[in-house]
Amino acid sequence: MAKIADKYYDTDPWFIIENDFDPNYSMVSESIFSLGNEFMGVRGYFDEGYSGESLIGNYFNGIYESQEVGHSAYKGMIDKTEFIVNAVDWLSLKIEIDGEVVDLNTSKFKDFKRSLSLRTGVLTRSYIWILTDGRELKLEFERFLSMNDAHMAGQRITLTPLNFSGEVVIKAGLDFSQIHHMAGKNLWDCKEQNSGENWCSILANTVNTELSLYSINKYECNAKEVKEERKDKEITKKFSLEVQEGVKTVFTRIVMNFTCKDNSMESYDKFNVKCMDAPNKIKELNYETIKAESAAWWDHVWNDSDIEIKGDELNQQGIRFCIFQMHQTFHGAEKGSIIGAKGLTGEAYSGNTFWDTETYCLPFYIFNNVEAAKQLLEYRLITLPEAKERAKALDCNGAFYPIATISGRECCSLWQHASLQLQASTAVAYGIWHYETITKDEEFVFKTGLPILVEVSRMLATRGDWNADHTSYGFYGVMGPDEFQMMVNNNCYTNYLGKVTLIYTLNVLNRLKDKDSNTYESFIREHGLSQDEIKNLETIAKHMYIPYDDTTKIFEQHEGYFNLPHIDVDKIPVADFPLYHHWTYDRIYRNDMIKQPDVLMMMLMYNGNFTLEQIKSNYEFYEPRCIHESSLSPSVHSILAVQLQKHDEAYKFFGFATRMDLDNYNRNTSEGLHTTSIAAAWMNIVYGFGGMRSDQEILKFSPSIPKEWDGYSFRIHYKDDVIHVEVDKDNVSFCTINGATLDVMIYDNQIALNKNKTIIKIPTEWRG
Repeated sequence: MAKIADKYYDTDPWFIIENDFDPNYSMVSESIFSLGNEFMGVRGYFDEGYSGESLIGNYFNGIYESQEVGHSAYKGMIDKTEFIVNAVDWLSLKIEIDGEVVDLNTSKFKDFKRSLSLRTGVLTRSYIWILTDGRELKLEFERFLSMNDAHMAGQRITLTPLNFSGEVVIKAGLDFSQIHHMAGKNLWDCKEQNSGENWCSILANTVNTELSLYSINKYECNAKEVKEERKDKEITKKFSLEVQEGVKTVFTRIVMNFTCKDNSMESYDKFNVKCMDAPNKIKELNYETIKAESAAWWDHVWNDSDIEIKGDELNQQGIRFCIFQMHQTFHGAEKGSIIGAKGLTGEAYSGNTFWDTETYCLPFYIFNNVEAAKQLLEYRLITLPEAKERAKALDCNGAFYPIATISGRECCSLWQHASLQLQASTAVAYGIWHYETITKDEEFVFKTGLPILVEVSRMLATRGDWNADHTSYGFYGVMGPDEFQMMVNNNCYTNYLGKVTLIYTLNVLNRLKDKDSNTYESFIREHGLSQDEIKNLETIAKHMYIPYDDTTKIFEQHEGYFNLPHIDVDKIPVADFPLYHHWTYDRIYRNDMIKQPDVLMMMLMYNGNFTLEQIKSNYEFYEPRCIHESSLSPSVHSILAVQLQKHDEAYKFFGFATRMDLDNYNRNTSEGLHTTSIAAAWMNIVYGFGGMRSDQEILKFSPSIPKEWDGYSFRIHYKDDVIHVEVDKDNVSFCTINGATLDVMIYDNQIALNKNKTIIKIPTEWRG
């Protein structure tokens, strides 16, 4: 199925620019112009309000609500789900002149422009409001979220009368009355409102989960009069401003938000202290200082994380937008934070984190922000108790990580996903393994990783079973990454990931034993590991069934897959997509059509474990059967196509990777950004065209260059330095930014990199 770009924004290497306003695109733009700093996120809705189609969305990482999903008579079904909750509108604002309120849905205006600076993280917007009597007021809006201190944000409005002088009224406040759109109701209970001369604050709890959020604003403006208004869930200050023709009048707001993410007395006491100190602390804050510190944070990030593409302005803008969003979504601001499938840009997928976090997102952070990578993995240790409870519910020992979660509880109400998909658990194990492979941080793995690995291995040892003649072990009644095949036996990906997880767990246990026998014995006692149990894990790993045809070199996706009825996916009418909306549910499962890479995903993750012949055979067999109903799918195919030197095919799959949301390819950007697909776009360049492989003891590169590009470059953090890779039509160069000497493989040759550029001619076969 061909996907078509909906080109709307101006092309610029460092800005996302909207010239003129299209109401039909308002929800898409709200997603595109979202800001976030991991702690909080705000959609790009209009500060001053808008009566047209809009989602006034403010979300805080870890602040969620729950709702019952109905009791089931079957064991293992969840009874409630959790979702990130729409919170306080700290940008709440109304602008009024003589009773006339500006609203771009009903007001007359001209010269509209909105611009997001990817370099600084500052969002600006301006237009001229034309009142009914012909008066014109130029309005300029600016907002940012601090990346330096994730609890802070700023808003600035500049008013310039063009043909009059008079009074403008600004109503600015804090509003907890917003509806959570997916629930259809408000989910906050306001507890307290306070104010001072130039500030106001509000405190509220979520209705069911009783999590707390406190917001405080400080206002700066020259007002001739200030009044205060209070409602049940809203506190507002009304500022009367005298404005002069041709003279700029500035209204500024500084924001601080704090959350309490659990109900423990210790957490609430700490939260309460912050709230009590906030009025004094906010008095000392300066808008320009906070803004400059945040911009400096971004400047440092771009120096270390930028990808430059020469000769392709669209993808240059696209990949910088992707990098920007990855850092906005997560950068290690607070322990216990997660990456939702939509980040903090919308309510779709309920703010849940999925197995994509460890498979698609974690590589970005390992090579751009290793401390953030550690925190993602530490979240899985924090939520290990919930994973163990989930395993019990599914008649397993150990830990069964949820397919979708916020707090650690399973939030997916579809049993075929929540109960049959083991890849969340094995993805966590893969993430720990991948992290250690790159960082060599053995101590982290002993402390944080091993408790997880042991419990996941216990689950694998009880979720699977031996075949009838007891010659092989496998997993029965599962669903692999290809979600178009349900309740299958011996899914190859599931079995293979189970095997390597068990092997890695045993490897870590043996290394701990060799390094520190006392700590090992203490760990064994604490976790109740017996030698018989360890022996059983070894036996299972040794006899894990991997469906494979040695003649064709093809791994069978699951038992019986080769005998499924074949369907030519290219003949499916475009009008049938998305299939979930146009085909009956059971029809999707009755053929060999693949939703997203399954065997091929396994071959990318553990690339060095497979021969080029195996990768080629499986790619050529499975690629024609894949419908790419998942936005994650094309990048995997593109990366493997580059490895197989299918350069035109690779570039075709790359097509919409960097601009899927910017150009609204899936026609659902309005729901929020595709965070994990954004991570896949970064992988598509670094692992794809850059040819990087990170699954062996030494980092490998085989750079290629698409014929459509004049050149490109990227930077990755590796072993306390930054490797800078530059590629042009003829050559590739490598160097370390800080001067360390690092051994890597380039086109299968081991080379020691240093601060001096190593220049290598690109082999003919690697030129697109």
